[in-house]
Amino acid sequence: MKDSIQEYVTSHYQETVALLKKLAAIPAPSGQERQRAEFVQNWLQEQGAAGVFIDGAGNVVYPHRCDTEGKLTVIMAHMDIVCPDMETLCLTEKDGRLIAPGVRDDTANLVNMMMAVKYLLKNREEASHILFVADTGEEGLGNLRGSREIFKTYGSRIHEWISFDLNYDVMFVRAVGSRRYRVKVRTKGGHSYRDFGEKNAIALLAELITELYQIRIPDITYNVGQIQGGTSVNSIAQEAWMLYEIRSESEDVLKTAENIFLETLERHRREEAAIEIQVLGVRPGSGQVDEERQRALEERCLKSIRERYQGPVERTAGSTDCNIPMSEGIPAVTIGTALGEGTHTRQEWVDLESMKTGQAIALEIVLGCGSQANVKK
Repeated sequence: MKDSIQEYVTSHYQETVALLKKLAAIPAPSGQERQRAEFVQNWLQEQGAAGVFIDGAGNVVYPHRCDTEGKLTVIMAHMDIVCPDMETLCLTEKDGRLIAPGVRDDTANLVNMMMAVKYLLKNREEASHILFVADTGEEGLGNLRGSREIFKTYGSRIHEWISFDLNYDVMFVRAVGSRRYRVKVRTKGGHSYRDFGEKNAIALLAELITELYQIRIPDITYNVGQIQGGTSVNSIAQEAWMLYEIRSESEDVLKTAENIFLETLERHRREEAAIEIQVLGVRPGSGQVDEERQRALEERCLKSIRERYQGPVERTAGSTDCNIPMSEGIPAVTIGTALGEGTHTRQEWVDLESMKTGQAIALEIVLGCGSQANVKK
């Protein structure tokens, strides 16, 4: 099998790079992945994947030999990227790197998953009961929309879950939960000279942010990611808002931090200023996953990586599509199938040569997952 995988990866390298360039140029902000989804669906159908469909959340779903009621392995890679552009994305190739927004997170991994499906169809492998998903809403305020839909639809049948994301020298084996909010401050406002002394929404929001950044809670991170407000340079701001998030591996710590956050907002409420809060996203942390099954999945994936890559592999916690299955007690691992850097910037890049190693890793994992021998009855 190892020789077959290497032969496939080598002979299909140019096709892989061409597919990466086509897919990476298609805009796909969270919530607007339709154009990319249609491309993925059509490409899979052209390879002979029967039954590919786009579900209610915009996921492209390919049930590979899932015609019986056996347990399923979910293998997914997300389509959305953080770049908000809706025009064709600009790509640059330099020194063996392809540079573009979202090219590694997660387009390269999506391409390697697609090429793994092609391998199964081309070689008529016996692997079965694999649900391949190109999913939506993994980034930003997408709130794991695609993963939630897959669990809602197939939850009772899912045995294990693997997400292809980021680099193959990292495995995310624990879930980092988060809470995301929009906080808006409203005041009377007025003219900057004539009404000087009236409460300014921007100044009040700044006071609130300053206090939030003084909070110290173990095992928690927080961030103000965006602020906006005001009308003009000569107007006392009537309105200002921010996007704020807190993260932790522990749901209990998240709840404690959320309570302190809400108490802080309450202290800043006053007669001349209204504060509104909107919950934008809730990502759950890890639930009660069977330790033996989780460890077995991690070791299988690590063995597949070791077949092709001898460098260090970090096991850590992250906020990924696997948050949903982990929160529901399903063993899950997130691993990458490429190497690169610049995550969430317009200078994000992927090492094109690493696509060979990553695609081989993806194939090793896929071929090791879809057997009912891996499912405890």
